[in-house]
Amino acid sequence: MIRVRSDLTPASLTKKVASLFDASAQKLRSLERSWAPSQGASVFTIDGKYTSRGWTEWTQGFQFGAAVLQFDATGENHFLEYGRDHTVRLMAPHLTHQGVHDHGFNNVSTYGSLLRLMDESRIEDNAWERRFYQLALMCSGAVQAMRWSKTAGGGGYIYSFNGPHSLFVDTIRSLRALAVSHRLGHVLMGENDKRISLLDRLIQHAEATAQYSVYYGEGRDSYDVRGRTAHESVFNSNDGNFRCPNSQQGYSPFSTWTRGLAWAMCGFAEQLEFFETLEDPDPAVIATMRRAAEATCDFYIANSPTDGIPYWDTGAPNLHKLGDWASKPSDPFNHHEPVDSSAAAIGAQGLLRLGRYLNNDRYRQAGLTVCDALFDEPYLSTDPAHQGLILHAVYHRPNGWDRAPDPDGVPRGEACMWGDYHARELALYLLRIIEDRPYLTFWSGSK
Repeated sequence: MIRVRSDLTPASLTKKVASLFDASAQKLRSLERSWAPSQGASVFTIDGKYTSRGWTEWTQGFQFGAAVLQFDATGENHFLEYGRDHTVRLMAPHLTHQGVHDHGFNNVSTYGSLLRLMDESRIEDNAWERRFYQLALMCSGAVQAMRWSKTAGGGGYIYSFNGPHSLFVDTIRSLRALAVSHRLGHVLMGENDKRISLLDRLIQHAEATAQYSVYYGEGRDSYDVRGRTAHESVFNSNDGNFRCPNSQQGYSPFSTWTRGLAWAMCGFAEQLEFFETLEDPDPAVIATMRRAAEATCDFYIANSPTDGIPYWDTGAPNLHKLGDWASKPSDPFNHHEPVDSSAAAIGAQGLLRLGRYLNNDRYRQAGLTVCDALFDEPYLSTDPAHQGLILHAVYHRPNGWDRAPDPDGVPRGEACMWGDYHARELALYLLRIIEDRPYLTFWSGSK
């Protein structure tokens, strides 16, 4: 269980946040020098160098968006120009990509961040550039919403790249794309000119995720523990009936892959914040999302080591060899199971946002506790020869994609693009609070 520290404040982490962005600048410049578009999207490091890995192209927006976050934090124009130039030149295929559930990752992290900076007067306002970003985000949300399966109960969900039967818990954070597009006044046009509300599809997907991806300790199955998540929920695509939980990247359908848990924590918390900006939001929808956010955040706190950096799956088969692992700090150098620092980077933001939304110190302080560990060694990379920012991340343990440098076969010492991106986003979230700047959201005030 996380040993929640009450002594921490955002201001007390000022030096660690500054150190992170100092290291981040060097990492970004190193990757910029070594990476070429022909190599494909950077995914994770091997021996400290970022490499590509074909599965889906879901990390390109994190690579360019990271540079935009660096500018936001430091004001260094080089990173703005790099992020903006590469967004404009290379991200267009992601706007119309019908084959993935990742629009909120790729496009809101790039076009969305650039529009937000313009709305905040951090970059020069240019009418044509503004309309370009707006149009990109409007298209992205609509294309994402096209990837739609109906459930037997009359709802539906954005289906994963696995196909129409598959609901991924990850996709809760891709709802950002639908939210921004809706906020810009856009709709999805269907057959016979039917106008399909992006907000309605956002709500239906959030409700499906809350119902099928999150457990509440109500006897759904023999492994129903409140706050646990299933990576994948499988439906009969003929009639929309739910069939079973599944896992692609976790240990099993009946254990909790902690990065999937973190996506739910962060996704539900930021959607609660977004719904505060809507006129007359449905209280039942808010109650559903709040229930899921609280359950997942409570589970994370209860099932993480004391410093808040989780192991990759709460049911990982060799965790028992670590003894009472939940009563001591995480150990990325153990010989049995890897930690996943990327889950910590994502989950901490969920804790902080939910703590603010509910004015709840337990969640807020738990988030700061995670930040305190994550923004320091052995997780923050201080080696200038290593391109990764946050070490000891895991991508796909079952497939064996992660480098294990020692004979024990346990991955360690490497970074991933989503972990590095979310650590920067997390640090920027804190920095804006420390400097009393506008609160960081995925949307902007533009119409």
